[in-house]
Amino acid sequence: MVALNTDTYVIDAQGLRKRFGDETVVDGIDLRVPRGGCFGLLGPNGAGKTTTLRMILGRAVPSGGALTVLGEPMPAAGRRVRARIGVVPQDDNLDPDFTVVENLQVYAGYFPRPARRPLRPYLMSLLEFVALADRAGDRVQDLSGGMRRRLVIARALVNDPELLILDEPTTGLDPQIRHLIWSRLRELKDRGTTVLLTTHYMEEAERLCDRLAIIDRGRILAEDTPRALVAGEVEPSVVEVRAGSRTPPPEIVRQARVETIDGVWHCHTRVPNAVLASLQQYPGLEYLHRPANLEDVFLRLTGRELRD
Repeated sequence: MVALNTDTYVIDAQGLRKRFGDETVVDGIDLRVPRGGCFGLLGPNGAGKTTTLRMILGRAVPSGGALTVLGEPMPAAGRRVRARIGVVPQDDNLDPDFTVVENLQVYAGYFPRPARRPLRPYLMSLLEFVALADRAGDRVQDLSGGMRRRLVIARALVNDPELLILDEPTTGLDPQIRHLIWSRLRELKDRGTTVLLTTHYMEEAERLCDRLAIIDRGRILAEDTPRALVAGEVEPSVVEVRAGSRTPPPEIVRQARVETIDGVWHCHTRVPNAVLASLQQYPGLEYLHRPANLEDVFLRLTGRELRD
């Protein structure tokens, strides 16, 4: 077995597996998250992302393989490792009976605190960081969904973590709040915090992640920078044609990889001008020409069928 490099990689998994009875949920993945920057883990529902995160946090015991987090073997060192990690779960599991700052105070009590750092000013600095300082005395039940999400992020930073894990942090939030959270995550990256992100928003992954892995059915299908994945996995251009019940003509099929979905031809091509010229022969068709993106990669690798 190759030695694990604990200096370079914050998370280093080799051949990681997890089975529940006869079902294999994580199927021998190799996952290395470099120190610093943002690493994305993308996959449809049921792909194995959450189980992988639970193993990284020491809350699920691997069925096979080797795993170190922050240089410590997991799950044996789970308690020590969790003290150095911040976690933003999918659900906002805040205490509704406490105020905003009280939620942070209670959580801070689980971690050792440097003697020279007064707690209250430090917590207020975290609330300032997530634009909630003016709501410090409000009860959680009086906050909007976006405010609660920002408070969960502030709570995850209470122990000044080396590794911040965010499980779909902006799901259901409006664009203004999403962009604010993106800005704060970039600041954390600049400070040297390693960020591990799962998300269903391809734009979020493209904007934040320095590197990402696409996982499905417990296996990693591809891993690289977002730009390299787009360049390596799909054709560079897409022409989307609203065609109704029409069948793509042979000349377009020769020029592009065509998927017909709900009456729309998705023409993935390296010769977009030729496709556009061919479409001129069919007046009345509406079409859109755009560059390929990470969503195209995701759908090509994981398919378009619905996942529950």
